[in-house]
This record gives sequence, structure tokens and C-alpha cells, in this order.
Amino acid sequence: MEVPDTDEVVHEPAREFVESTNVYEFMQEYGIEDYDELIRRTCTDVDGVAESGVEWFWDELVEYLDIDFYEDYDAVRDDTDGPQFSEWYPGGSINVAHNVVDKHAAPDSETRNNVALIWEGEPGDERKITYHDLHRESNRVANVLESYGIETGDTVGLYMPMVPEVVSILYGCLKVGAIAVPIFSGFGVDATATRIEDSECSVLFTADGFYRRGGEVTLKDAADDAIAEAGHVEHTVVYDRLGFEKREDRSIKWRTRDEWWHETVAEADSTYETKELDSSQESMLLYSSGTTGEPKGIVHTHAGVLMQCAKEIYFGFDHKPEDRFFWVSDIGWMMGPWTLIGNHAFGGTVFMYEGAPDHPEPDRFWDMIERHGLTTFGISPTAIRALRKYGDGYVEQHDLSTLRLLGSTGEPWDPESWMWFYENVGGGDTPIINISGGTEICGCFLMPMPSQPLKPCSLGGPGLGMNIDIVDSAGDSIADTHERGFLVARDSCPSMTKSLWSGDERYLKEYWSSFEDPPLWDHGDWAQKDEDGFWFLHGRADDALNVAGRKVGPAEIEGVLIEHDAVNQAAAVGVDDDTTGTAVVAYVVLEDDVEPTDELREELRELVGEEQGKPFRPRELKFVSEFPKTQSGKIIRRAIAAVHQGEDTGDLSSIENPDALDEIRDAR
Repeated sequence: MEVPDTDEVVHEPAREFVESTNVYEFMQEYGIEDYDELIRRTCTDVDGVAESGVEWFWDELVEYLDIDFYEDYDAVRDDTDGPQFSEWYPGGSINVAHNVVDKHAAPDSETRNNVALIWEGEPGDERKITYHDLHRESNRVANVLESYGIETGDTVGLYMPMVPEVVSILYGCLKVGAIAVPIFSGFGVDATATRIEDSECSVLFTADGFYRRGGEVTLKDAADDAIAEAGHVEHTVVYDRLGFEKREDRSIKWRTRDEWWHETVAEADSTYETKELDSSQESMLLYSSGTTGEPKGIVHTHAGVLMQCAKEIYFGFDHKPEDRFFWVSDIGWMMGPWTLIGNHAFGGTVFMYEGAPDHPEPDRFWDMIERHGLTTFGISPTAIRALRKYGDGYVEQHDLSTLRLLGSTGEPWDPESWMWFYENVGGGDTPIINISGGTEICGCFLMPMPSQPLKPCSLGGPGLGMNIDIVDSAGDSIADTHERGFLVARDSCPSMTKSLWSGDERYLKEYWSSFEDPPLWDHGDWAQKDEDGFWFLHGRADDALNVAGRKVGPAEIEGVLIEHDAVNQAAAVGVDDDTTGTAVVAYVVLEDDVEPTDELREELRELVGEEQGKPFRPRELKFVSEFPKTQSGKIIRRAIAAVHQGEDTGDLSSIENPDALDEIRDAR
């Protein structure tokens, strides 16, 4: 496979495809001639006058996307207290659950019997859930919650595997006005306890366990231990995924607070009148670990999260009624609720998978795409690098022609892996909608439109309705100088967290303290806009390697290493150095058929020196079999650097494979 430079346009959408997209239709509706004008109209000013393009867009979008408010809002937003504390759609009343379930399950709705969810368990069991089914079960969840005394503004925990019931739990919470608190099913006791303690949820939904790589992973015991550590939980509803309830040879501990799903939710009344809530009423509390300190509780609202998720699925992922949408994620990560809310806002079909990507064989994803006729497939770059390691043969066995769009998020790409995804999975004509934003906005700051040409690894440009810029350390815009700088937001958006659960002080410090006049949201990413208008990310700004006064992003060094035929994955970190201040240390995962040798180590070090300059030649290069990662595939470089230097690793709750740190520690 020939790997082009990131300066080369490799994807040019056909005119017929462009004119079929939702974003093209929107542009025609409003007389917008090209992409640059689209960004100006939606992200800055309208027709050069003082009216905010951001406000114009988010106001027009309500009717355009057929979003239902019970009571109309008085204004698009109130930003009297600045963008840090903007209130969106004040005076309005709404409920996410009405928009994603109720109206699609109404007796006169054409989508009532449409499939809302296709689910496949790791052992191969399958279920299909219609909107009518989902509506009834969400109502049952709502009635059970009210029987427990849950009211508007109360928190409810979801420590659940990826089974269909998580959808009705999420929507049932939203129906009663409760704040849903999704917790990653892969978390251990301490991480789970931290989130329960911080959110103070009195009800927790969990399961006996789930299947992973052919084995059983129990969940109930971890939930019990976390509750013992955190307190607060008075009611636990347990879904029987592994059949523990009927096992004589093996049981789980049962406590007075515990009730089986099939004896509570399944028996509850299936009718419920969804609550009308203020636009700014909290809907979800999503946790982001950040780089240091305790996890951050990100507060989302009903109006905000619905508008953002719906906008992105409709325009960025070009929602069509026949789509079947699959994004590899857990309900405990932002992309889980984002996928559900965004697609269900339009009566769409979501595909959900319970287990491992390479079980029983490395073609599990490709097999499911073919069998279920999936049209949209989203995954992290690291996960693609891991699957590419198995070779092309597993992909070539399957017909993936139903795919219309590919998606990715989580970290910067390397060109070779991007091209492998584009050519082998997408057939060389399917756009990769590479997006970047965060839990803090339950959406994207950067997102290419499917109607745009693409360069490898590009993120296109600002998402619609997002006033995004690249600035230097003084806060001055450098986007059009094509220099690298800090990715910032110059304005708020409806889904921007209204604060942190722990209070305003940490919220302001985390996001608004870097640039205060004018106030800019500092997202912490290192970004660049090239001469052709394509935006790229170069990793986290706090990961940038400053060697002898020169800066480079870890992704650039990693990209050089990954281009070598022997290398599958790479991670570059900065460590203290007496001479240069910071030195580069690289860790490398080799292809399966390659043996680590001192000769290869030196060859790779020299390659980085040739491509990036001698100061960035790794002081050390070590071979490992895996990196510490989050469930969504992000490599946790700060943990690698800390282990290398024998320092405190900080919060590790987001690491899916903590044993990888032992290998980093012992690497040679």
C-alpha cells in the first residue's frame, strides 16, 4: 500500500454523492454557496453584520431538525454572564426522551415499528428492539424509578454492560427528569466508587456480568464493593445477563437493596407521561478523567445534548432513514449516549455489540458489518492499528459494500493506518469522518462534512455552529498563518457543560483560565490549519515535547515509527533530561512476525532523527506488546511517562488494561 503525505488530497467525493448529502440540502435551503461560507454563516457572523452566526444557526436548527419543545424558548441564549455560563434556549421546556422515543413510538408514527436497536452478544445471540418496544420499556424504568422516590434532579447510576437494556435505562432516567450517570463497565471498584460517591446516586442499575473474549466477567460483586466504599446507593436493580439467578452451582451475593430486573422493571406499568423539563435541566453527568486529579463530572442539559448530538449525526454523519449506525463504544463513554441520542432523534437504527473486537476471530467487526448490513462504522485509530496487525486477509473475506461512511475519534491518526482503514475497510471511496471534541461538549469541535475532500488524518474544519480557532500563547489567532497552536472555542455552544459537578471554581480553572481577555475555552489540543484549509491535530498540548527549545507533537514521532514495516504501534513521551530539558523516549509494538533486536532499535532511532531532526531522536526506544489504553482506544501517554520516570501515575481509572503498565515498567 502506497502511503501518501498528509498534504495530498486522497478522497474526492463524487458530485452525485455530494448532492445527496444533508449538508448540501441545508446549504441549498439557505443559499450557501460553498464550505467557507457555510462555516462563516454557522460559526461567526451572518452577512457581515453584528448578528451572531452561532445563534442564527442554533435557532434555525430547532425547526430544521424537527426538534420538539413543549414550550417555545424566549431567546436562543442568554450569555449575560459570558460564554462561560451561557444559558441556551431559556424559557423553553423539552425532554430528550420525548424526542428520541415517544414521538417515534406514537400510534400514528411511521417509525413506531421500526427497529431502534440491533444488538449482538459476544456468544452470537441477537435481539432487535423496535421503537414501540423501547417506549414501553423506558416507561417501565421510569415507573420503577418513581417508586424508589426518584425526582427531577436526582442522580441514577448505570454500571451496565452493553446490552439493550442500557438504552431503556438511559431514556427512563430522562423521562422522569433524573440525571443519568453512565459508568464504564470495565471500571474496577475504586473508579466506580469514586463516581458513585461524587454523584451521590441512590439508585444503581447493574448486571450479574457480561461476556468478554469467550469468558464471563462478573459485575455485581464489583458494584457491591464500590457501594460499600462510596455509600449513597439504596436500590440496586440487577439485570440477569449470565443467568446467575437460576444457577445452583454458582450464585452472587444478594443484599436487601437488590432486585432482579425481571422482577421489577419487566413487571412495571408500561405507560408513563414524560415530564416537561426546563431547557437547562441536567440530563446526564458524564465523567472525564483528565490528565491529573479526580475525575471531572461533566454536566449536560436536555436541550444542549439533544441539539448537539442530533446536529452531528444529521450533518456530519449524513443520517438517512435506512442507515444502521455502529460506533465502537461503551455506554460509560461519551460516544455511547452520543450515538443513541443522535440517531434516535431521527428514528434511526443503532447497532450495539457486547464483546471483544477480535473474538472468536479478528474479523468479528467485518463479519458483523456484512451480516447486519451496517452503513456507518466508527472506531478509534488505535483499535484500527491493532486490527491491521492481523493483516488484510480477515477484511478481504467480507463484503463491506454497505458502508457509506466511516468514523473515528480519540487521538491523532498516522497516515499509514488512516489509509489502511480508508482502502481496506472503506474500499477506497468511503469518507472517514474523523472528529474531535470531548465529553465536555458531548460532541465535536472539529468535524469534516461528508461532502468535502479529505487528506489523510485531517479533521476537516470546525463543526457547524462551533466558533473554533487556533491561537498562540498570547491568545492571538494563528489559524491562517498555518502555524501550530492551541485549539480554542471563542464562543459557547448549547451542549457545552454548564459547569462541573464539583463546582464553578474547577470548571473555570480547567477550561477558561488560559485565555481570559477575551475569555477562550482552552481544549488542551495542539492544532494546525494547512494552506488548503484542512485542520489537523497534533496531540494534547500538555503532551507536546519541548526538546532544546523546539516543540513537536508525540503523534509526529509516532507517525515516523509506524511508517516502518516492522512497527504496528508507537508511543512517544517526554522525560526529564539534564542537557536538553526534555528527551524523547519511544515505546514500540512490533508486527507479529518481527523479532525485537538491538539493530532494529537503532534503525528506528536513526529514522526519527532523519525525519524529525537529531534533537528528537529517542534517547531510549523500548519494545512492548501493548500500551495502556482507555476502552475507546486512547493511549495514555502520561501514565507511560510517569512509569518510565518512577513517578506517581495519578488517576488511572480510565485504563482498560492496567497490566500494560507493568510491561512498560519492565521493558528493555
